[in-house]
Amino acid sequence: MTIETASALGAEEPGASAVRVVGVPASHPYVRRVTDAAGVELLPDPPVPGAAEGVWWPPVALDPVWIRDNAARADVLHVHFGTESFPAGHLSACVDAAREAGWPVVFTVHDLTHPQLTDQRPYQAQLDELVPRADAIVTLTAGAAAEVRERWGREAVVLPHPAILRDGETPPVVALSEDLRVGMHLKDLRPGTDGPRSARALVAAVERLRESGRSVVAEIRMHRTVRDEAARDDVRAAVAGHACAVLVEQGRLPDAALNTALAGLDVCVLPYRFGSHSGWLELCWDLGVPIAVPATGHFADQHDDDSTATFEPGDADTLADALATLLSRHEAVSRPGSLARAELVDERRRLRREQDARTAAAHADLYRRLRSERAS
Repeated sequence: MTIETASALGAEEPGASAVRVVGVPASHPYVRRVTDAAGVELLPDPPVPGAAEGVWWPPVALDPVWIRDNAARADVLHVHFGTESFPAGHLSACVDAAREAGWPVVFTVHDLTHPQLTDQRPYQAQLDELVPRADAIVTLTAGAAAEVRERWGREAVVLPHPAILRDGETPPVVALSEDLRVGMHLKDLRPGTDGPRSARALVAAVERLRESGRSVVAEIRMHRTVRDEAARDDVRAAVAGHACAVLVEQGRLPDAALNTALAGLDVCVLPYRFGSHSGWLELCWDLGVPIAVPATGHFADQHDDDSTATFEPGDADTLADALATLLSRHEAVSRPGSLARAELVDERRRLRREQDARTAAAHADLYRRLRSERAS
């Protein structure tokens, strides 16, 4: 089911009261953007006892006692992130409590495999709790919707990921470099990221491109504090001694600094061994940066233009081919720091503004339809 179909499912009734939504978590930028529509009231996250301000996990609202105690405050429960915080059976109890409260339940399937987890079995069991029982399923790509259909027999509404670069945020200004710069960010080496194999593949792919006459360099970034110190050491060894590659170890960058780092790339490579969708990919798209995506999950489905090319995870040959494809498409027309790149960012910002408004409206229509059905 597409965004156009979703919008046709319901229309705002004149004088209808706002739909009050418990979004889990309400403070997540994705959730705020998809509920930014007339007639939707997003309830704030309840504070997490003992946690710092702004911390939403584990989500207090995803609790059967809280749902029963707040039944009169909301109309819809929409689950996005944070389910991995809970044991088996907890989500079923939340759905039961929502039914008692008169709330329909919406579940957005962001992840069909969870990028933060090594053992996927508990999360797969949670999907088996939520997907069959939710009143409506949303996901981000047609490929993910097909997987949902195959695994659970449910039809998911496909609503694309909203912009990451905020409307009105000034795009970074970067210098045009002589070398073609290919970047990869390993962050803190979470389970879904294959740091050592990805680093080795990128260095080898760049060396092959240089042998073919392209002036390409690799820029690999990684947090100073990581989850897997052995993998960090392997990444360091993979990059050491290569004149065409640099490893930058850093803290977590503020948004503006991250945008500048990405905007200086000719291509960004996603280092994932598994996963479903990527917000990092969306930020690169907003910034006009072409993206090499692993042939796993549904990353390649997130945009249907020429901004992506796929490779086999950890394979230098297919990565070199993907990089060559993307560089051939874009190096003559939208290099970082060029006027053409700036114009591309402006055009994508315009497209995002229109798409995000449709996506938010589709969410609002879905909420209204479910509220009406629950009341009848």
